Amino acid sequence: MSEKKIAGYVKSENVIWFVAVSLLIGFVAGVAFGIYKSGSIVDPHGSEQSAGMDVERQQAIDMLKAQTEKNPLDLNAWIDLGHQYFDANLPEEAIAAYETALDIQPENANVWTDLGVMYRRSGSPEKAVEAFDRAMAIDPSHEISRFNKGIVLFHDLKDEKNALAAWESLLALNPDAKSPGGQTVRELVDHIKEKHQD
Repeated sequence: MSEKKIAGYVKSENVIWFVAVSLLIGFVAGVAFGIYKSGSIVDPHGSEQSAGMDVERQQAIDMLKAQTEKNPLDLNAWIDLGHQYFDANLPEEAIAAYETALDIQPENANVWTDLGVMYRRSGSPEKAVEAFDRAMAIDPSHEISRFNKGIVLFHDLKDEKNALAAWESLLALNPDAKSPGGQTVRELVDHIKEKHQD
């Protein structure tokens, strides 16, 4: 199924939650968090996510690369190219495309968030946190960047205090915030705090 490309389409609205949930699975033992795999994600944009390079994706990448060569300032083409690499699990290529998009339009919180996920996937969690912070500075109501910042801090950087602060800042914006598995962020925060009281 091919993705419909629309201006402002953002990977962070669908794939980042999967990344976050897969990270949660690694550190919350015994708690029934929803385990999402790539094929079972409910995607609000109606696109299918599949890691790897198929013929259709390669054609889309080739077309977008040609588009960016023809018009290096085509913001949407750079973002879409980043999304294609994101879905193909090619973080270095996605990073390059997203960084170029941000050179054109630096104040795009969604692209900063997508870039953060790719930094994390490429093994640069500190850069991921910096990208999520940029997203929040641009859009203080950006919920996904706050959730993802907590995931990277907790899982990758082992910084529980600041992870909890990130999630509590999300709860201040949206007390009903949930992970894709349906677990509330409040339950996650309470569970971690309870572990330290035992």
